[in-house]
Amino acid sequence: MIKSGDKLICTCGNDFFIEGSVYTVGSIISDKFFQINVGANDEYWYATKDSEGIYVRFNEEDHLVNDAFFALLKHQC
Repeated sequence: MIKSGDKLICTCGNDFFIEGSVYTVGSIISDKFFQINVGANDEYWYATKDSEGIYVRFNEEDHLVNDAFFALLKHQC
């Protein structure tokens, strides 16, 4: 389960999310939808967690922007 404050690492980036960068989960909308904080001024994108994984969907008809995928960053001891 994703919680507010969890860290996500981008595993497949695009023009908006950099592969290998870490992002913080913001507000939880539901068990499938939540916000990913992307910068200052409370900027965020809506993300989804379902059977496809954790991702931000970009519904570009011409597919110029790929979806961004993430993995939950495991806490290190």
